[in-house]
Amino acid sequence: MAAPLPASDLRSRLLDLVPDESRVSTGESILQLHGLDLTYHEPHAPDVVVFPETAQEVGAVLALASRERAPVVPFGAGTSLEGHVIPVHGGISLDLTRMNRIVDVKAGDLDATVQAGVLRSELNARIGREGLFFPVDPGADATLGGMAATNASGTTTVRYGNMRAQVLALEVVLADGTVVRTGGRARKSSAGYDLTQLFVGSEGTLGVITELTLRLHGIPEHTIAARASFPDIEAACRASTAIVGSGLLVTRAELMDGPTIVAVNAHKGSDYPAEPTILLEFAGSESSVAADVEAARELSIAENCTAFVLERDPEARGRLWEARHDVAHALLAGGKGRRLMSTDVCVPLSELPGAIGVARTFVDGLGMPAAILGHVGDGNYHLAFLIDVEREDEVRTAKEINATIVEDALARGGTCTGEHGIGLGKIDYLEREHGDLLPLMRGIKNLLDPAGILNPGKVLASRPV
Repeated sequence: MAAPLPASDLRSRLLDLVPDESRVSTGESILQLHGLDLTYHEPHAPDVVVFPETAQEVGAVLALASRERAPVVPFGAGTSLEGHVIPVHGGISLDLTRMNRIVDVKAGDLDATVQAGVLRSELNARIGREGLFFPVDPGADATLGGMAATNASGTTTVRYGNMRAQVLALEVVLADGTVVRTGGRARKSSAGYDLTQLFVGSEGTLGVITELTLRLHGIPEHTIAARASFPDIEAACRASTAIVGSGLLVTRAELMDGPTIVAVNAHKGSDYPAEPTILLEFAGSESSVAADVEAARELSIAENCTAFVLERDPEARGRLWEARHDVAHALLAGGKGRRLMSTDVCVPLSELPGAIGVARTFVDGLGMPAAILGHVGDGNYHLAFLIDVEREDEVRTAKEINATIVEDALARGGTCTGEHGIGLGKIDYLEREHGDLLPLMRGIKNLLDPAGILNPGKVLASRPV
């Protein structure tokens, strides 16, 4: 294999393809920004950052990278939590944020086509004028391309599903620079292999998503949020399982434990009771919402709910969900320089109370800050540690607990990652969960990326050359 190009030569070659010095950067601050995430993963700067504006420019960059064996790591908003955007082998960070055009909105067909760098908030601002919204809400204002690459989900998954359920078609640039289109605007198709869903969730290891066609949904007529507090976290989980299992039209069902709420109150200036709490949202017609809220209240009372508070005002609902979305920042703000490590298991709903009970036993005896939260409406919960990355004992302890929680989830029929993806942090767990499928996964990777340039070191441990 040829020796990799020095950074100066790589930049010079890239400027031939993207002839704008502001879009091919080796500035120290730009490199640092593209070499880290919010978590404990060790930063590693790329050699150069490129800001393409078209799929053709992306293709030219990838064709060069493939010839020169230069690693390429796609970058959106940088909000993922498993080190996806960290260029562990250096090379090119491909920042797609300038590809931010909403190409087309077909309100009558309930779909929109957007470039990969469009933020979900930007799409919702545009389609809100049509009485529509895009439902996937991971909390962070991520790019839609990045959300597809990681198969993002979030607070509304319990009702609307994750990104895989919303993506109709993709434009993808392959490792050799070829631009392909998968899927279409029809609501269903049986035409061949479903390559669209292959690229969704591939974490930038099989191709670079440059354009997406997405399903849209009508804004519900009436929405009410509720905040239900409980004496212990297992009771909160049992209540959420009962509420979702009863068939109520729940839009969100989110869990925050006492330490999480303490952190949120300190960060946001709120005064929510520091007890295990479920945040609920119901949407539909006014009569159906009223009936669902009352049923949820009764199911919560059956689990010794200590308070069931409704939020009808849109601003109050917004503050409630803003508090939930800011949990990571709230925990980090109170962490005194510590970094975040989060478990991400997902289990069948009936197993959730027991799984979270296991997690709580660790929190009770842990010598470092930790909190339990999650999307309990679909069985996905997080044990979030705040660790001092300079202390090997803390890092080791957190990793050991993470491994135990994964083993517990797999034994319950669950998965090691409900939404964050494999990235850097869960490669060993993927082998534990799907070891028999890894040869097939590596075969797909080698077929689409024979030089191993696409986000190397993520998902699969080896880098083909």
